[in-house]
Amino acid sequence: MPAVRAAMTTDPRTSGSIRHTLWLYLGAFLALFAVALLFGARAYGQRAANRSYDHLLVSSALSIIDSVALVEAQWQVDLPYAALDLLAMAPEDRVFYRVSDARDQTVTGYADLPLPPHAPSDRPQLFDALYSGEQVRFVVVSRRVSSPSAQGEVRVQVGQTRRAREALAQDMVTRALLAIAVLSLLSLALVGLGVHRALRPLVRMERELARREPSDLKPLDASVPREMDKMVGALNHFMGRLQGSNETLRAFMAEAAHQMRTPLAALRAQAQLALDEEDPEDMRRSLHAIERNATHMSRLLNQLLSDASVIHRANLQRFAPVDLTETVHQALHEALPQALPAPRVQLAVSAQAAWIHGDALLLREAIKNLIDNALKYGGDGTLQVALTEEAQHWVLTIADHGPGIAAADAERVFERFARGEGAAAGGAGLGLAIVKRVVDSHGGQIDLSNRVGGGLVATIRLPRMHA
Repeated sequence: MPAVRAAMTTDPRTSGSIRHTLWLYLGAFLALFAVALLFGARAYGQRAANRSYDHLLVSSALSIIDSVALVEAQWQVDLPYAALDLLAMAPEDRVFYRVSDARDQTVTGYADLPLPPHAPSDRPQLFDALYSGEQVRFVVVSRRVSSPSAQGEVRVQVGQTRRAREALAQDMVTRALLAIAVLSLLSLALVGLGVHRALRPLVRMERELARREPSDLKPLDASVPREMDKMVGALNHFMGRLQGSNETLRAFMAEAAHQMRTPLAALRAQAQLALDEEDPEDMRRSLHAIERNATHMSRLLNQLLSDASVIHRANLQRFAPVDLTETVHQALHEALPQALPAPRVQLAVSAQAAWIHGDALLLREAIKNLIDNALKYGGDGTLQVALTEEAQHWVLTIADHGPGIAAADAERVFERFARGEGAAAGGAGLGLAIVKRVVDSHGGQIDLSNRVGGGLVATIRLPRMHA
């Protein structure tokens, strides 16, 4: 048994591991999910940092514009340094500002700040621009200011480098990355646990099968998930078929040994008797007995081989479309004796094809056995063979003029080595058993009945093959 397990685990035809496949696909999914989550966290960090610092930037610009006044047509700015102090809370950043009028004349601040992409309006306008060698975030606000003697428009532009907000965004991404790493490790652990639990039924089945003896083919009784029900059912069905084949083989070997023992013993006894005979006539009678026993044993051996072939092909069920009409003609040609006098046969078979799904060799063997029985036990009357059509079946009847069959034997004669009461000597009792096995393997039915006026009628119904 360990050698069998080693051969199973090192078979070069294996196509990979289910465990590795699950790890590969689930790990790839988690990796893609982690990457997508990382990009999402990075985008969210950038937006969150921009919102926070943009709010401070707009608040500073609005505080400055609130401090601008128009006095006697001159702009006066009482710069609130507290507004700039809010932006100076980020020590790595630099802050720039500019106050200008409607003609873009600088009132105070940095005169060379970049212009906004659009004309200023009442709403704050945010934009990024390159200034002093680095990226700067700017806001521009505009307002109309009136005084008793004049009125005009003032603009305030405030800028801040992006170092602090980039640092904040990076800090958020780092924290998110740490959370993603922890989440990924936990997910991988859960995936590993899930894969282990999902494959436990397979491991249990492997152990149960490995512990069994080769002759133990009882169905598996393992508790498996719904997804494995069909596989376990198919395996149990296969083992059931294998067990049936093994039992049939054992019974066949036992019955064959039993059936062959008797003619062999008789053959040996007749041979010994012939050796002891001195009278030529007595020796001749012994040789005739030997010839009869050898003929009987040859017939029995041929039927045993035929039965074994039928068992094998019936289990394989390699069926194909078969023309039953042609099969009947072939069976008649092979079963009818070539020596004179030839038996009389009345054939009622239509010229059209009678298609069924089956095995031509098995069907021909079954029909030959029925014809052989009819010729052997059916008397001197005409053998009648007919093939007719029903709604769902083709019906084959083979009728003779023999003594018929007793009602008690109508079912028993289909058993192997069983013969009806009053049957002539020389038969092996396998012919009708072979016919029954072939018909059953094709999903058909066979019946034996006595005809009015004497004789036996064998009727076979086989399912038609519809186009």
